[in-house]
Amino acid sequence: MAAAVVVAAGRALLRAGTDLLRRDRVRELLPPRLEVGTPVPQPDFSLSQNRGTVTVKRWWKVQLAGEGRKPRLNRLHRVYKLVEDAKHRPKENLKLSLTQSVEELGVRGDLVSVKKSVGRNHLLHQGIAIYASPENKKLFEEEKLPRQEGKLQKIQTKEGEAMVKFLRSCHLEVAMKNKVKWELNPEIVACHFFKNLGVVVAPQTLQLPEEPITRWGKHWCKVTVNGLDTVRVPMSVVNFEKPKTKRYKYWLAQQAAKGMGHTSSQMS
Repeated sequence: MAAAVVVAAGRALLRAGTDLLRRDRVRELLPPRLEVGTPVPQPDFSLSQNRGTVTVKRWWKVQLAGEGRKPRLNRLHRVYKLVEDAKHRPKENLKLSLTQSVEELGVRGDLVSVKKSVGRNHLLHQGIAIYASPENKKLFEEEKLPRQEGKLQKIQTKEGEAMVKFLRSCHLEVAMKNKVKWELNPEIVACHFFKNLGVVVAPQTLQLPEEPITRWGKHWCKVTVNGLDTVRVPMSVVNFEKPKTKRYKYWLAQQAAKGMGHTSSQMS
């Protein structure tokens, strides 16, 4: 029924156009003529898709022609050289501003450059990033000063989040000698952080148990990162051994493991 209505309307429109043509009223079918001085709308090519465009240049220059004459072209003037192939141009990344912390990417306000698929399908879709427009950049710049003054809650930096993640997965070993009387302090623990784990930890950011540590055993210490996050790190206080002695014990353990494996294979 709907198809019949559409056909009938089309036929009526066709009859009306035919009647106008018969009466020499063609101008009514054409768009209205623009008045003198009215700007003619120009097509906007700024938003046109340029991928797949190939830019070429004539290999031989065309000689200038006289006034009112067309330039003479021959076969050599139809030889072109490639200037740019937009189809095989490397894809540009998408620049975004993060609205919250993203692991291994950045924190709120950071300007990141990611693949377009990642930015559109994950960051923008989940609302954890926005386009890095001048207005959005200015918004995050205005947030920095109140955070520095303490009016807004401070946020952990990208390096700080990486440090927190690393400290949660590590175990510290502190070697102390048995021939002297000792007591563990933050300075000694900070030295062993750098020596064994390669991490620089300030002594004032360390917190040890209230009871003094004067014996070997398993203990703990707390590390505060940038004054925001505190991580409890397991710590073992062991007897100090020279590197040569440790290497020798490690070699003995390897030999014992090989001997056990050889014995079990012979029994089977």
